Amino acid sequence: MVKKLRSNPSAIFAIIGLTSFIALTTAFTSEAFLGLEPCVFCIYQRYPFAIGIVLGLLGISLKNKAIAVKALLGLTSLNFFVNTGIAITHSGIERDWWQSPIEGCSVHFASENNGKSIFENLMSAPLGDCSKIPWQDPILGLSMANYNIGLCFGLAVLCLIPLLKLKSK
Repeated sequence: MVKKLRSNPSAIFAIIGLTSFIALTTAFTSEAFLGLEPCVFCIYQRYPFAIGIVLGLLGISLKNKAIAVKALLGLTSLNFFVNTGIAITHSGIERDWWQSPIEGCSVHFASENNGKSIFENLMSAPLGDCSKIPWQDPILGLSMANYNIGLCFGLAVLCLIPLLKLKSK
């Protein structure tokens, strides 16, 4: 499996694009239909996934240009290492390991949506409290931010696999 990934950066870009799309869809679905209010850090963690979709599509379309593929793999890896850092920061705030570096991050959850449509809810300012865990895995006790650490770190490393092979050529 690793050998196939090392020799096929297009597969990596397809995985990156699809995973990023699924992550964003999950976040928006949780907000729209499960009533989970995102905090500022939740919103920040969405940007690298949006960037991941674009980089994945670019990587697939530029698959025959080795220099572009190398640059995109490096950029994509960096993108997800940054998101890993954001998720670590968010997890630490949720677990009360440290204070939020963003002033005003701890705001109160809205008690109701005040008759807003799903679209208005999605487009409104974040209302979640960065120090509260809005959803927690009932088995492992992990939050979405905790899972995002592993996901983003894994995606960052996945991008390095073919990059290291390309570097050795």
